[in-house]
Amino acid sequence: MSAETTVRQDLGFDPDALRNKYQTERDKRLRDDGNEQYIEVKGQFSHYVEDPYLEGEIKREPLTDEVGVVIIGGGFGGLLAGVRLRQQGVKSIRMIEKGGEFGGTWYWNRYPGAACDIESYVYLPLLEETGYMPPKKYIDGADILAYSQQIAKQWDLYDDVCFQTEVESLHWDENTNRWIIKTNQGDAMRARFVISSNGPLNRPKLPGIQGIDDYQGHTFHTSRWDYDYTGGDANGGLTGLKGKRVGIIGTGATAVQCVPHLAEGADELYVFQRTPSSIDERNDRPTDPEWVDSLQPNWHQERMDNFNTLVSGGVTDKDLVNDGWTEIIRNLLLMIRDEGESDLSFEALQEKMELADFQKMESIRARVDNIVNDPETAEHLKPYYRQFCKRPCFHDDYLPTFNRDNVHLIDTGGQGVDRITNKGVVANGQEYELDCIVFASGFEVGTEYARRCGYETFGRNGVSLSEHWQDGARTFHGMHSHGFPNSFLMGTLQTAFTANYPHSLNEQSKHIAYIVSQALEGNHQVVEATADAEEEWVNTIVQLARMNEQFLADCTPGYYNNEGKPSERSRQNSSYGGGPVHFFQMLEEWREDGTMQGLDIS
Repeated sequence: MSAETTVRQDLGFDPDALRNKYQTERDKRLRDDGNEQYIEVKGQFSHYVEDPYLEGEIKREPLTDEVGVVIIGGGFGGLLAGVRLRQQGVKSIRMIEKGGEFGGTWYWNRYPGAACDIESYVYLPLLEETGYMPPKKYIDGADILAYSQQIAKQWDLYDDVCFQTEVESLHWDENTNRWIIKTNQGDAMRARFVISSNGPLNRPKLPGIQGIDDYQGHTFHTSRWDYDYTGGDANGGLTGLKGKRVGIIGTGATAVQCVPHLAEGADELYVFQRTPSSIDERNDRPTDPEWVDSLQPNWHQERMDNFNTLVSGGVTDKDLVNDGWTEIIRNLLLMIRDEGESDLSFEALQEKMELADFQKMESIRARVDNIVNDPETAEHLKPYYRQFCKRPCFHDDYLPTFNRDNVHLIDTGGQGVDRITNKGVVANGQEYELDCIVFASGFEVGTEYARRCGYETFGRNGVSLSEHWQDGARTFHGMHSHGFPNSFLMGTLQTAFTANYPHSLNEQSKHIAYIVSQALEGNHQVVEATADAEEEWVNTIVQLARMNEQFLADCTPGYYNNEGKPSERSRQNSSYGGGPVHFFQMLEEWREDGTMQGLDIS
């Protein structure tokens, strides 16, 4: 027996066979149109972005006044920017939010079962500052929405807020060194600084399926859940679906949470699947009071940093969160320890990481077999890709749902549905007549910035951000663009990507608040990224993206890898390839240096 065969028996799987299987599954899902396969929600589809949660329209006079800082977006990014500015002593802050309340993605996503899929104790920001402790490990969406409002109240962000207000354009006025913000409410307000935090899960998208506008039944997107039609609330109880045949298109993180509730309410549920999600156990539990009493000051930052290091592929002495997100690194460390290896080359470490990933995903696929009764259905629900090719999901009720007689998994072999007719959905050549179609098709992530945020920004000499970025995003640290002074961007574009997105927003908000406070203290009118700093950062982003490209190229298509269609533009529009741990440290060192290197301040 060869040494290689022995290793494979010890692992319980054949790595070469899995690599081939992963590649086969990826290849069948590749499409020429990439992100162009999705439809923008405008024109005849604009009703998909209407706000179903408003109880009444806010009426006010248009604003033409001036404020110190305008923050666009009322989700965690905007809230954190407001809090960090308040902590720096900034008083003149105006929030602009298109929804009827603070909350961002948790305002819009109120579908049944909506909940945090990352541990609450690291996902929720500002826990020590607010004194709030989540009631359980994975907090419900309604509680996150309420906590968002608690943050806004505690730091007086309700004092000057424009709800139900959509920005239509930003214009830099060279004569006054101020931004003019025009909105759908007729506003033409002015601001010294503008911070745009529109969020990556801000604008829903629709699949570009032939005949999508032919369907005569009821439809809605999961981010604008129609409880008037389904009945019930975020806890379920969808009694309005009694007697209904419902189809849901999409099997990502949102569908995983709402499918069990649709199955309970509908007479028949058809789940149309292109690519199965990775479904690990959730194992939710109440917060332990004794654990809370044991916490020491700065526990929250320490826990966030620990989680961030582990899910980014780093090594720590301990795993504070100790859940499915961090299991691959635990497997890796055990593998290294058991084999008595401590000084590994980068290549050897990557090989071990792949094996640890295979091991993790084998357990995910075994879990499907253990839960789903029908072997054929179980096989279709097994994900064949590396764990972080797509966002991992954690749920205890999703897989058992497919044991119900009224639930039908319609696997499309990676091709997606064929078309939509006036009566239903055609998949694999068969038509399924439906009373309602629910689109769980996600959000605008990889499309152009102006399309995602819904407005255009015009900087010096009237040049638009879209023009400046026509060959790809151009920023310094992902937060400034040359030619767009006193303007800050928050998000994942050319900044650090981490599974725990609020952590990244927190670090960005601290950085932006520092720069704004330095400008105000020195009475500097203009803060702008230099052309050289921007060029150097763009080159850094592209070079690191090329170094990390193989992993994403091997992944099944999704929004992490531009739907399987990497390009020079997608490389330039990627996040910082050095990882979030290094990025956050770099920002902190930049602030400590104090010279504001890369910024032109006048």
